[in-house]
Amino acid sequence: MKTEFRQNASAGNAVYGLGLVGAAIYYISHATGFWMGVVGFLKALIWPAFLVYEALKTVGA
Repeated sequence: MKTEFRQNASAGNAVYGLGLVGAAIYYISHATGFWMGVVGFLKALIWPAFLVYEALKTVGA
């Protein structure tokens, strides 16, 4: 019987998590009201999409 060990050490989840926290703090701190804070939190969940969009817009793709 062969035992197979797999170790998945990915830093991507940590980077996304830190980005989520940072984006949430940024968007919520700039919110002008409660609902804008809610929208800011929802934006923080999808911050990588904004990042890729702006990067592609900058390179002219």
